[in-house]
Amino acid sequence: MEKSVYELRIYHANSGKIAKLIERFRDHTVDLFADHGMESVAYWIADDAPDDLIYVLKHSGDPKANWEKFRSDERWISVKANSEIDGVLVGSIDSRYMTPTDFSRIK
Repeated sequence: MEKSVYELRIYHANSGKIAKLIERFRDHTVDLFADHGMESVAYWIADDAPDDLIYVLKHSGDPKANWEKFRSDERWISVKANSEIDGVLVGSIDSRYMTPTDFSRIK
């Protein structure tokens, strides 16, 4: 059985843009992820960095291929453009792919 690949992502929102970023995820991005083999596991706001959105995805298939399909989806392109009319929401992104250990409760 193939092990699941998880991805930890941290979005560092530009000043004053975290609420708009959360709105975009809640109203659009999570559903689009699901259409491209990416299951949303959980989302957090960092207590010590309130402009950081932290989340974990579980990938079905190849994560890089999932991202390519997501980024080329016309719906995503439109959502992103519409949400950034007043400026770019994210200044930078940190990403790490992770494979659960054999003693992890998630698989």
